[in-house]
Amino acid sequence: MSKTLFSAFLAVQTTLPSSPLSPLRGLSCSSAVAMRLYVLTALLLNVVDYSISSLHFHFGDGEWRCFTEEIPADTTLIGEVYRTRWDGDHGDEDPAANHDLGVFVEAKDPDDELALSRRYGSEGTFTFTARKAGRHQICLQPRSSQRPLSAGGPLTLQLVIHAGKATNNYAQIAADTQLTEMQLRVRQLARQVQRILRELHYQRLREKRFRDVSHSTNMWIYWWPVARSLYVVTFIIWITSSW
Repeated sequence: MSKTLFSAFLAVQTTLPSSPLSPLRGLSCSSAVAMRLYVLTALLLNVVDYSISSLHFHFGDGEWRCFTEEIPADTTLIGEVYRTRWDGDHGDEDPAANHDLGVFVEAKDPDDELALSRRYGSEGTFTFTARKAGRHQICLQPRSSQRPLSAGGPLTLQLVIHAGKATNNYAQIAADTQLTEMQLRVRQLARQVQRILRELHYQRLREKRFRDVSHSTNMWIYWWPVARSLYVVTFIIWITSSW
């Protein structure tokens, strides 16, 4: 992947105004550098694997719904909760019409330690950052203090998960820090590189775990016939010696 990015960077670099056929001919040096930053940013955005998934949950009163998500370390996960459109054709009351209705979100890391435990509204966004790489468990439970959900029928929620999504408002950062557009692009590019490195490190950990499991399985397959043969030989010796 780094070879591809470097080759693309060199390809853009060769089209600087020094070439008479260059499409960037006539641009200043700063404009050419900015153009290269734009291209590299676009390449990085295409390379980074943003995990986006959408889930639907049907809840009864007091029920939990849980799922797992593979997250690299130091990666921000954003969950957006939406209440699906209520079907009033059946004459039931909308269970989410109560403004006191909220969703309790609980997230645990691979060591079963709490990463998030908080109550949100029936529609909203929750965010947490993974401290360790691995499989995280996320659970949701609707809660209402006024009346049970069963009074209005089951509740359906849609959950959209963004893993690795950029959460920085670069327009606000530029306004607060008085950065130029090129400086802002450099900062954004650096953070994209950091996310790619974290993702690569996590993939290496997963590959190592897979190799360990494969090695232990192969060793079991290798030693099991040996152990079985020793057992058979020992049993035969014991039988013959008892005669």
